[in-house]
Amino acid sequence: MVWLVWWSIILLVVAGGGANVAVEGANVSYDGQSLIIDGHRKLLFSGSIHYPRSTPDMWPSLIAKAKQGGLDVIQTYVFWNLHEPQPGQYDFTGRNDIVSFIKQVQQQGLYVCLRIGPFIEAEWTYGGLPFWLHDVPGIVFRSNNHQFKLHMKNFTTKIVNMMKADNLFNSQGGPIILSQIENEYQMVEGAYHEDGTRYLKWTAQMAVDQNTSEPWIMCKQDDAPGPMINTCNGMRCAETWKGPNSPNKPSMWTENWTSFLQPYGEGPRMRSAQDLAFHTTLFIVKMKGSFVNYYMYHGGTNFGRTSASFIITGYYDQAPLDEYGMIRQPKYGHLKHMHAALKLCSHALLYGELTTQHLGINQEAYVYTGSSSECAAFLLNNSSKKSVQVVFRNFTYSLPPKSISILPDCKNVVFNTAMVSTQVNTRSMQPIIRFNTPQQWEVFSEAVPQFDQTSLRSNTLLEQMNTTKDDSDYLWYTMSIQKNSPEAQYMLEANSRGHVLRAYVNGALVGSTHGTRKVPNITFKETISLSTGINNISFLNIMVGLPDSGPHMEHKHSGLSEVLIQGVNFTSHSWGYQVGLLGEKLSVYTAEGSSNVSWNQYETPNMLTWYKTTFDMPEGDSPIVLNLGSMGKGEAWINGQSIGRYWVSFKTPSGSPSQTWYNVPRYFLKPTGNLLVLFEEEYGKPLNISLDSVSVNKVCGRVTDLHPPMINSWGVRGRFHWRPWPRVHLRCPKKRIISKIVFASHGNPLGDCGSYSIGNCHSSNSKQIVEKACLGRRQCSISHTTENFGGDPCPGTPKTLLVDARCE
Repeated sequence: MVWLVWWSIILLVVAGGGANVAVEGANVSYDGQSLIIDGHRKLLFSGSIHYPRSTPDMWPSLIAKAKQGGLDVIQTYVFWNLHEPQPGQYDFTGRNDIVSFIKQVQQQGLYVCLRIGPFIEAEWTYGGLPFWLHDVPGIVFRSNNHQFKLHMKNFTTKIVNMMKADNLFNSQGGPIILSQIENEYQMVEGAYHEDGTRYLKWTAQMAVDQNTSEPWIMCKQDDAPGPMINTCNGMRCAETWKGPNSPNKPSMWTENWTSFLQPYGEGPRMRSAQDLAFHTTLFIVKMKGSFVNYYMYHGGTNFGRTSASFIITGYYDQAPLDEYGMIRQPKYGHLKHMHAALKLCSHALLYGELTTQHLGINQEAYVYTGSSSECAAFLLNNSSKKSVQVVFRNFTYSLPPKSISILPDCKNVVFNTAMVSTQVNTRSMQPIIRFNTPQQWEVFSEAVPQFDQTSLRSNTLLEQMNTTKDDSDYLWYTMSIQKNSPEAQYMLEANSRGHVLRAYVNGALVGSTHGTRKVPNITFKETISLSTGINNISFLNIMVGLPDSGPHMEHKHSGLSEVLIQGVNFTSHSWGYQVGLLGEKLSVYTAEGSSNVSWNQYETPNMLTWYKTTFDMPEGDSPIVLNLGSMGKGEAWINGQSIGRYWVSFKTPSGSPSQTWYNVPRYFLKPTGNLLVLFEEEYGKPLNISLDSVSVNKVCGRVTDLHPPMINSWGVRGRFHWRPWPRVHLRCPKKRIISKIVFASHGNPLGDCGSYSIGNCHSSNSKQIVEKACLGRRQCSISHTTENFGGDPCPGTPKTLLVDARCE
């Protein structure tokens, strides 16, 4: 009977998730083991998908892929500065339609974890706080401060009441089973001393008083008060987290980072599928974890000016679903198989007793036993260097380095965290529209303002954020000085608190410099020529997003802080200011604004230049991206909607841009006459820009004799007592077929899908067998057996099957 139950779980979890069944209401509570929904303990896998970082037309597909990947819950932040851009003025339309997003999650039968915050960090500008809070008299963010608590409570109540009005809490029949208040407050609590402790307690009580009937969580908050569940954020919560602060609270992991934030000037920080699976499984079996959320499951795009300081526009592109919503393998598939394996063990994990058994110096067995001989075992090899063989219950098991084998019956291995059976896929970008002729481009140039052209004046250097109110990344500082002596050389020095500084003398650029996310402050030093008479000195100080974290954010500063010429301090000189760019003021990136200014034909690249062109929507439904690899720094708009900042000229240590391709959602497009506008600060070359399609053109699989069979075979094996061999499964995207087998070797090929060669053991007909099975098909499966390849080319040698194919 147990085998029948396990087989039904496999059918639901692995074979596509079944039909969409909307979530129905239940009572949600918790104990020291897990969340309890409608009287049943739950082992829940969750994934973060942020509604404004994608477009509404993407939401159904993202949610469906998450469900097919074995997730039970979708987790999202609530973005205060999007929803209340001005006090009392709300926006819940388009990408901001959180109610529609949650309803779509419900329609597909998943739960929701709603992280209200309303401070969220999230590499989101100002940590999600609306900038108008900065100007509230006497306010102190995230402290026992009346003004901040008033506005925080008002917005929290607004969101909770919206959810209640649409019956979205689980007790009302909706999908929301958890809500979060605040976010990683422990990181800054000490800076506020006693007011931090008071604020924390007030926040918890304010949340409980919302009467949602569902539990509340506080992430990374070891001293979360009363009924608040304290949860872990990080990459290795089984090794770094203290655990729940009460034996009556479950172990929950709200941010299991699938990659990491990426600033400009740095490359992507990769996290392997094996590492994710290892630490997820270790958390569940060692910490009795019952809720794991992947941050992010789909990262998406920081459209417009929404990214925090120095953060690139693409967000967590290395997640199981990439920036464009495409499945990233092997991460997606490996986690899917892990979810299915752990769900086979869920009853033992949630209701059984844990014992541990020492198997070696770095090896342990975590064994969960329950009634009726129920048993699930997890064999850990914590050595990062060597494979080992261990004996458990009189059977010998091979464990690769840093891995855990899952045995749902304490006997048979169905999954090992280090053995990836899922194919590796590789993305490619192919140009479909080139903007490579001067006739395609028109230009509109920004003028460098002079002191006498400004209306905003001050006898000191103004702080940038307080001056621009975040209406623009740009603030011009201008001054003029009289020189009666002949032309001479002078040393111009300036200090800025970030992020980019460009200096002009009499309208000509004399130098630029910029900071980094780690060191945003910058120092400028350049020799300049000043002529006889009046000289105009202008600085363009540029922010690349507002800060998103840290204590006392209301006191964060940016902009010029000091200017010296030949050692003479001009900080208290008479300064003129221009907030933003003329093109921003005129909205030249929109169809209406563009028609109200005079554009010139493109001739050569120039600084501080607006470029515009038009294009028709490409055919098909594949994601499309703008290749800006030839540009410098600026921002891009499609039909008036910003697709984000770009900064191609800020190279990584390896010499490549942090981001070259920029997402162009089809949601932003119309069939013909789409307006593309860019503002380029540097000497970018628009003739090398192209619009590219994104597709998977390479799929590669590798399995060995030691690989467990695919998890959806295991129930059949257990029931009918046969053991299928591992198989290489290859699958092309929709509307593509396997067109070429580049490499195939059954034997002991060297390397992996990144780099390979034939070893000293090789079935000579490997490629022929694979071509017969795969060519012309969208997907194929090749059994890793000597019989399938006509015999054993080298008896006694452990075998591997590696296949690399192309899709078209």
